[in-house]
Amino acid sequence: MGRILSIDYGRKRCGIAVTDPCRIVATGLTTVATSELTSYIKSYIARETVDLIVVGLPTTMRGEPSESMRYITPGINRLRKELPGMEIIFFDERFTSVLAHKAMIDGGMKKQDRRDKAIVDEISATIILNDYLQSKTYNNR
Repeated sequence: MGRILSIDYGRKRCGIAVTDPCRIVATGLTTVATSELTSYIKSYIARETVDLIVVGLPTTMRGEPSESMRYITPGINRLRKELPGMEIIFFDERFTSVLAHKAMIDGGMKKQDRRDKAIVDEISATIILNDYLQSKTYNNR
């Protein structure tokens, strides 16, 4: 069984999280510049077995895709082209940035460290992946 990787796709940078090989725990992996995302993912997949990539789907409060899909869709389409056998899906990411900030505060992170947007992106990717894993757990019961 391969890992599941998640991406919090942003205009400037992308947060990345990954599960353990048994798909039990999701942990933050890194944050990479959006321009380097495809090469980073390809390199990671060459070292580790990944069966699925979950990409955060930004939606409005009404559940419709947000304006940021304008730049996310072309980026993910490039990734699909470079990784033709890889399953890549979108998963709702509403409120992940808010939850990431709350997690940093609750975890006792200093205010100065909480300003680092790369950390927020990585935590957001982890939240997306955890939410995805939980949705599969509850749907399979």
